[in-house]
Amino acid sequence: MEGQTRKGFSARLGQAMDERGLRQADLVRLAAADGVKLGKSQLSQYLSGKTEPRKATLSFLATALGISAAWLSGEAEDAGPAPAASALVTPSASAAVPDHSPAPHDPTKKGEPAMPRRQFKKSSKLDNVLYDIRGPVLDEAYRMEDQGIHVLKLNIGNPAPFGFRTPDEVVKDMQDQLTECEGYSNSRGLFSARKAIMQYDQLKGIPNVDVEDIYTGNGASELIQIAMNAFMDVGDEILVPSPDYPLWTACATLAGSTAVHYICDEQANWYPDVEDIKSKVTPRTKGIVVINPNNPTGALYPREVLQEIVDVARENQLVIFADEIYDRLVMDGKQHVSIASLAPDLFCVTFNGLSKSHMVAGYRIGWMSLSGNKSIAKDLIDGINMLSNMRLCSNVPAQSIVQTCLGGIQRGQGLLVPGGRIFEQREYVYERLSNMDGVTVTKPEAAFYIFPRLDPDKFHITDDDQFALDLLKDKHVLITAGKGFNWKKPGYFRIVYLPRRHTLHEAMDKVEDFLSYYRQ
Repeated sequence: MEGQTRKGFSARLGQAMDERGLRQADLVRLAAADGVKLGKSQLSQYLSGKTEPRKATLSFLATALGISAAWLSGEAEDAGPAPAASALVTPSASAAVPDHSPAPHDPTKKGEPAMPRRQFKKSSKLDNVLYDIRGPVLDEAYRMEDQGIHVLKLNIGNPAPFGFRTPDEVVKDMQDQLTECEGYSNSRGLFSARKAIMQYDQLKGIPNVDVEDIYTGNGASELIQIAMNAFMDVGDEILVPSPDYPLWTACATLAGSTAVHYICDEQANWYPDVEDIKSKVTPRTKGIVVINPNNPTGALYPREVLQEIVDVARENQLVIFADEIYDRLVMDGKQHVSIASLAPDLFCVTFNGLSKSHMVAGYRIGWMSLSGNKSIAKDLIDGINMLSNMRLCSNVPAQSIVQTCLGGIQRGQGLLVPGGRIFEQREYVYERLSNMDGVTVTKPEAAFYIFPRLDPDKFHITDDDQFALDLLKDKHVLITAGKGFNWKKPGYFRIVYLPRRHTLHEAMDKVEDFLSYYRQ
């Protein structure tokens, strides 16, 4: 191969692509056709030298480029013989890309020329869909772990790996009911589960909710996607907070619409900027998403702010989508207010679940409640019913524990008061971050996330992903970059404070030392 002076993986990858006339999009299409998970953002990270692929991805790249994996990784100077490959083609922009490698022998077609093998790319609907919480930085962490490197993970709100256990009563109830959960349930869910959810909604003051207005799902995430697909058309707009839980933006985009981000104001405890919301409303705006408590900031919105949002929705005839999955993880004696309780005359869709409050993220059980003025949304509800029916039903064993979880004593509340794990871990992380030079942070009032800011004059951060990668490589601490939450200002990142105190202590020491010398 020409140009043997280019030694690094990123340089060799670029060289091989140049010599074969392959673009990033071509490799992404080939990967999708071979069932290999490779996105444009990952490939960009490889080409820029920020990360290197895991073994399986490296093997695919070598095969696709017709070179040896040893040469590509820099372990050998000679590219060697090309591995057996079905690649070495430049895919076109069409969905089916001809591959002129020999097709399998078909004895029924003797003497006929072999037909070219088709290649398939992912749908163009996914071109602008992003979910960087599980993106290239996490891939690099997995690669490091494959090499035996221990990584301190502060990136995912998954309670179980950090020692938070499902209450014994909940596990026992699921065990006892398993033989009764072998068949499909009603597409909306078990009556017992929906009845318990309806009663919970009533306690929250959510108006005009009946059992038939509640849909269980494989986590609230599935229901967010159903709601967006049923509601949004191409050209429609929906207001989504920034920073947000990125699934909302991704699902709105996948549905063909545009997520228009309104600002949550760091100077005002990360509350939504109502004036910014007003300025973002257009004739194409159909709805507004309110994430309360907020992920990633941990902000809890007061009644007054929620009422202002309701007033904007009422004036502009918007549907309200309320993501309230953390409503039972509130600290400091505060009370969560459901925005739907303030809007009986509007159509509201409220999302909730047990993944966080009852530490059962792996069980996959969430729900969606339709409330308020349902008469203006009859056709939309028909669409929701259609999509709900198409997936038959949600996980029935997980539905069977809803009544147990929502009724009786909520033991998880003990984690949220002084002496409780979540409360004390929040206090520790907040204090440590507050005392780091060049770091400012707002104290979260709910959930288990905190969203610090790095002083731009001190650290000169221009690329959040680069910061996260550099921290990972230098200190083996994994966080999520702020841009992953559709927050445009660089220099922010999210920390999950679920790990035990000794792990958080080690992680904070590493972050503090890293920030003592790091500059972009």
